[in-house]
Amino acid sequence: MAEGDRMKETIFNYINEITSELLGMSDYIFDNPELAFEEFKAAEILTNYLEENGFNVELGLGTLKTAFRAVYENGVGGPTIGLLCEYDALEGMGHACAHQMQGPSIVGAALSIKNVLIDKPYKLIVYGTPGEEGGGGKITMLKEGYLTDIDVALMMHGGPATQTDVKSMASTSISVTFHGESAHAALKPELGRSALDALLLTFHGLEILREHVLEDTRMHYTVIDAGGPSNVVPAKAVGSFNLRSYNSAYLKDVVRRFEKIVEGASLMTETTYEVEIEKTLESKIPVYKLNELLMSNAELIDAPTRRIAREKTGSTDFGNVTYLLPGSCIRVAFVDENLSSHSLDFINDGKSERGHAAVITAAKILAGTTFDVINNPDIVKEIQDEFKSTKEKMMMH
Repeated sequence: MAEGDRMKETIFNYINEITSELLGMSDYIFDNPELAFEEFKAAEILTNYLEENGFNVELGLGTLKTAFRAVYENGVGGPTIGLLCEYDALEGMGHACAHQMQGPSIVGAALSIKNVLIDKPYKLIVYGTPGEEGGGGKITMLKEGYLTDIDVALMMHGGPATQTDVKSMASTSISVTFHGESAHAALKPELGRSALDALLLTFHGLEILREHVLEDTRMHYTVIDAGGPSNVVPAKAVGSFNLRSYNSAYLKDVVRRFEKIVEGASLMTETTYEVEIEKTLESKIPVYKLNELLMSNAELIDAPTRRIAREKTGSTDFGNVTYLLPGSCIRVAFVDENLSSHSLDFINDGKSERGHAAVITAAKILAGTTFDVINNPDIVKEIQDEFKSTKEKMMMH
C-alpha cells in the first residue's frame, strides 16, 4: 500500500472512531431546527466541539451572530483549506434539505486531518455559514470580509446521488415599485396614471425579451401589490422578479435590459418607478480538477449511488464563493434517486441508517480530498490556474 493510501486509511479510521459524536451532533441539529440567522443551538454545538478539540474559534462574525470561523494551523507555508457548512432549516418543514449533516461532516473531516496529518504544513478554516435557505448568509459574509482567506472551498450536501456539480445558476432578485396617480376609474379615468398598467407592461416586456436571450436564461415574476379595488386607478403597484443564467456576466446584461423595460413601461404610462436589487447569487466557476478529486475519494470509500457530475443545478449562495475562488460541493446519496430536496422524504431519512451513513461518508470524502490538496503542493496551483482560465472564458460569455 502506498504511503498516501496508508495515511488516508488512518484518517478514515479516525473518523470511524468519532462516529457516535458526529451523529449525535447531526441528530441534535435535526431535532432542533432553526431558521435562517437564528441557528444558535447548531452554531453552539459545532463551535464548542471544535474549540474542545484545539481549534481557535470565533462565534459571531460581523453582523451575523450565528456565523463562525474556526482555525487550526500546522506549520507555515502550506495551503489554506476552507471547509464550509450550513445548518439552517426550512420554515414549516425543518431540515428538509439535510443541512443537519453538513456541520458534523465538516467537523469530522477537519478533526481527522488535524489529528492525523502532523508532518505537513497547512491551515484549516471551518466556516459556519448561516441562512442559506433564502437568506444568502455567504453573501453577507463576503461583503464583510470573510471567506476570502482560503485557497480552496469544500462543502457537502445530502442528496439522491453521490456526485458533484458543474454549473449553478446566477440569480438576481428584483423588486419594482411603480407610482402613478389615483382617480375614479368610471368618472375621471383620464386623470389617472395606472401603476398597475406599468407593471403589466413590464411583464409583457419580459415575455418579448424571452425570445431574445440565451436559452438557459430564466425569468420569473409575480404581483406583490396590485394597487387596490378595480374601480380606482391604482396609484401604486409592486412586482417581484427573478432573473437567472448559468453565467453571471451574461446575467448582468439581462438585468440591464430588464431595467430598460421598466423604464419603457414608466414612459408609456407616465408613472415613476423604483428598482431595488434585493439579492444576487453568482454562478459557480466549475473546477473539474477539484470535482475529480472529490469523486476519486468517493470511489475509494465506495460511496453509494455514484453518478457523473450534474451539469446544471439551481442557485445557491455558495456560488458567490465559487465565483471568487475555487470550490466544490460533494453531494452524498441518502435517499432514492427519484426524490428531491425540500420534501418530506429528506425529513423521513434525516436520522435513518442511510442518513447517518451519509454524514460519515461525506466526512471521509472531504478529509481524503483535503489530504490530497495538502499532500501535493502542485494541486493547488493546478486548481487555481483552471479556475482563473475558466472564469476568463465565462466573463467573455
